[in-house]
Amino acid sequence: MKKIFFLLLIIANSVVAQNTEELFKSANELYKNEQLAEAVELYKKIENQGLVSSELFYNLGNAYYKLNKVGPSIYYYEKALLLNPLNEDVQNNLVFAKRLALDNIEELPKTVFQKININILQKLSYNQWAIVAIVFSFLGGIFFLFFYFASTPSKKRFYFITSSLSFIFLIFSFFITYNQYTFAKNNKVAIIFAEKTEIRNAPTLNSEEVFTLHEGTKVVVLDAIDDWKKIKIADGKLGWIIADEVKDLN
Repeated sequence: MKKIFFLLLIIANSVVAQNTEELFKSANELYKNEQLAEAVELYKKIENQGLVSSELFYNLGNAYYKLNKVGPSIYYYEKALLLNPLNEDVQNNLVFAKRLALDNIEELPKTVFQKININILQKLSYNQWAIVAIVFSFLGGIFFLFFYFASTPSKKRFYFITSSLSFIFLIFSFFITYNQYTFAKNNKVAIIFAEKTEIRNAPTLNSEEVFTLHEGTKVVVLDAIDDWKKIKIADGKLGWIIADEVKDLN
């Protein structure tokens, strides 16, 4: 019975994969033919099935960009980068999309560590850093076995050094993985979807308006109460926004 169930599960997954591939190809054809709204509909159908990828989000970003929808285009380019931070095509297109955004917010000065984190460490996601840690763990184990069975002092010295370096890099990569994971969970980034929205000093409609934001601006979500979210923008300003006017990236 278990074998039959397992076989049916494999068949079902295979059918779903084929259907998804067909949908993706159809969406790409619609995109090439400038039927952008129809292409978006098919891409979204794949997304709603939970079968996401950097390529899917990249194509969605491109389609929304051509439809002049700034918020969704930036949102999906950012989503694509979360899955593949090294994708240069996404990075380049995101630069063009951000030029359409109206808000020009000057960022707060960053510390040396923050610059290293953004320019180097965040080039890989925490999942990719976890893979790096696993690779160094594997190499450390292999080189240690070579060291243990080596017959000459020179080989033992070489394998001992390479094994030790692998384990040192394993510790560093594990530490980076943990920090990137913690950073991602504690910094819930979102994109403004409303064409224009007033940010208030409290989660009520009759509270004071402190500043205005426009579609496509990236914010950090700090808190949520009822239908409101507390946000922080790049220059350090804080305020409350209606939850439906902003969409979380992670």
